[in-house]
Amino acid sequence: MTEKRKTVVLTGASRGIGHATVQRFSDEGWRIISCSREDIPEHCKRDPNWAFHFPTDLADIGAVENFVEQANSFLGDDSLHALVNNAAVSPKTPYKERLGCLNGDIDRWREVFELNLFAPLILARGFAAALRRGAQNDGAAVVNITSIAGHAIHPFAGSAYSTSKAALSALTREMAVEFAQLGVRVNAVAPGEIETEMIGAEYEPLINRIPMHRMGTPEEVAGCVYRLCTADFGYVTGTEIFVTGGQHVY
Repeated sequence: MTEKRKTVVLTGASRGIGHATVQRFSDEGWRIISCSREDIPEHCKRDPNWAFHFPTDLADIGAVENFVEQANSFLGDDSLHALVNNAAVSPKTPYKERLGCLNGDIDRWREVFELNLFAPLILARGFAAALRRGAQNDGAAVVNITSIAGHAIHPFAGSAYSTSKAALSALTREMAVEFAQLGVRVNAVAPGEIETEMIGAEYEPLINRIPMHRMGTPEEVAGCVYRLCTADFGYVTGTEIFVTGGQHVY
């Protein structure tokens, strides 16, 4: 039964874009394997498609490797059809400032890169065999969640976050070439201003810089992620799709 049913592994599943993306895959009948720092809401535990959730801190390399081991054990010989690297962090200094080039502890920069860049790399490596099985069984894809901040200066995104996301964009291109040998497609989705619990009143002035004159929804990002994992995008790899309402064109 599991071989006939597609499976996705998704990180940062407990809220925001990650949670909306899990819901989209579940609505489409996919089996969900997920992780996040926090446990998922109680009503999600009753979702028959949400098969396995592992609370873990992906900023810890040991924890990443442990999740890979646990998830692969759960998969067994089943195929994996999609890996969505969504988990990320954008920390502030003790003075509530965004972590920049001239402020904050360099060790915090390393923590940002561990989660935003190295975790996606380790996860992709760790699930490569399962993804290859998926590629031989209805196709397989990796989607990295990058950011508009990785391509232009953003007033509320610190330098550590922005440069880590720029690096993830570059990693996406490199992975696309190497994973093509496995038959696995690798793309990225770069959200702009999305209405999540992280958005505060200070973001309102940014709406004037968005051609569509509104913020996006997590469900709109989730829809893009889902489609990238389907046969509709079967000849698309190494691409980054901007879900920004046109903000990135300025």
